[in-house]
Amino acid sequence: MQNKWKIVMPTPVPAAGMALLKVRPDVEAVVLGKFSTEAFHAALKDAHGVTLGLTPFGEAECEAAPELKVAARIGVGYDTVDVPALTRRKIPLMVTGIANSVSVAEHAIFLMMSLAKRGADYDRMVRENRWGDRFGELPVDLFQKTLLIIGFGRIGSRTAKRCLAMDMEVLVYDPYVPPAVIRGSGCEPVANLKDGLARADFVTVHCPKNAETVDLIGRGELAAMKRTAYIVNTARGGIINEDALYDALKGGTIRAAGLDVLDKEPPAEAHKLCALPNIIFAPHMAGVTAEALARMAAATVQNVLDVFDGKPNPDNVVNREVLA
Repeated sequence: MQNKWKIVMPTPVPAAGMALLKVRPDVEAVVLGKFSTEAFHAALKDAHGVTLGLTPFGEAECEAAPELKVAARIGVGYDTVDVPALTRRKIPLMVTGIANSVSVAEHAIFLMMSLAKRGADYDRMVRENRWGDRFGELPVDLFQKTLLIIGFGRIGSRTAKRCLAMDMEVLVYDPYVPPAVIRGSGCEPVANLKDGLARADFVTVHCPKNAETVDLIGRGELAAMKRTAYIVNTARGGIINEDALYDALKGGTIRAAGLDVLDKEPPAEAHKLCALPNIIFAPHMAGVTAEALARMAAATVQNVLDVFDGKPNPDNVVNREVLA
């Protein structure tokens, strides 16, 4: 019987997560103050769990943590985690499931609306007293427009639900989701990405970034789109080829884009896309709201406690093979 479980937190977990520990006298949380690799490794020596924000966790950290039972990301992405290193040691990597899914879906719609309604342009016109410019290019409605959702998982499916409520026609490209499931959600599956792009007035990207999806949308895919189309990416940078997107926006191949993510974040210098007038940005904040942070904090700590209690939620385990 384990007398005391130890969780190492390289960065503080929001209050909603810490509250779960107050009723667990069998668990000790160690929050590192001023972070350093040396201090992190020293704390891991007798750690049973670790919560990870943006802190990298790889082979060296695994070696420093011989007692580790679980690693839990405060979020759903795990780009900075060496999953195979954990898997080799039968350590589950946990993510927060749907904790921020609705937040990202709302942000995708926010970017769509901002582009369609020319939000940033109109704000500048008022600030600069350029009211006479407001009729230059009229905004458009989302009503009865066609949306293509790329990736029909936790976020894509929630985006679809909200867009259907706005009377949009929703197409879905996701070769891993059965067409019957997509149709059952009120959407139309498309088997060919370019065919879906050609029909869409709006495109939102919600698929994971991996070897199959890097540069999923390049010059050929952008060329297939309508010249009046808008594209939004709240997934990961690099799924849309940024050089191809720059040329498409500058040359009028598509109308505009909204990006919450870039291939390199933050870029080493001002990104060339920033010079274009027909693109809006957010600094990778789609899944970060006050409510989402609270939900993610609670889910992160609960994921660790569930492993300690011998009942990990398989839906939140990245490397499910370790549960076998």
